[in-house]
Amino acid sequence: MTATISSPPALEADDRFAPSASAFPVRLSLAPAGSAPALLDGAWWPRCRDLGAELPPLAAVLDPLWGRITRVTVNPTHWPVVPRKVPVAGHVVKVGWFLDEQDPHELLLLSYGMGRWNLLVVPPRTTAVSAAWLMAAASDPLRTSTASVLIEEAASLRTVYEDDRTLQAVWDAEGGHEARDPAVRPRIPAVTAGLPHQPTGR
Repeated sequence: MTATISSPPALEADDRFAPSASAFPVRLSLAPAGSAPALLDGAWWPRCRDLGAELPPLAAVLDPLWGRITRVTVNPTHWPVVPRKVPVAGHVVKVGWFLDEQDPHELLLLSYGMGRWNLLVVPPRTTAVSAAWLMAAASDPLRTSTASVLIEEAASLRTVYEDDRTLQAVWDAEGGHEARDPAVRPRIPAVTAGLPHQPTGR
């Protein structure tokens, strides 16, 4: 399966109290079938931190692909409430948690008799650009990074991107390369007294 991302409306409210996840398509990216084993099998971008609302649509999508999902574990660091069970399309998925043993940005899924899968959990309020990068990186079978390492890399890339935009804005505001060349600077009127102040727009 290739990386795909739907673009729902941005959530302005606290992500723990977002609208029901079942109202939107699941945002999921999986490594290609048959690819070499890696630390991550893909990425999931939930819309909020409500496992009771988010897990059923995810498991419903994965059941036909990976076999019936029977158990899910998370690290509770980023999940306010971890329910013991969630109903999924006619069956129940048990939910557990590990504080020290599991990456805080990872979701572990177990399918009885079929195996286990690890998904990077993209934080709900992540920007679309960063989420796209994370989902592509987590579903790349050639990568060997953990979920937390990828989250850190995305944050670093975001910082570099924002720094570049700031520098570009300063460069543009100062006239760019033209500001350094006196021959192309705009001429300053000889008489400026008495001219009304003209506010400049953005």
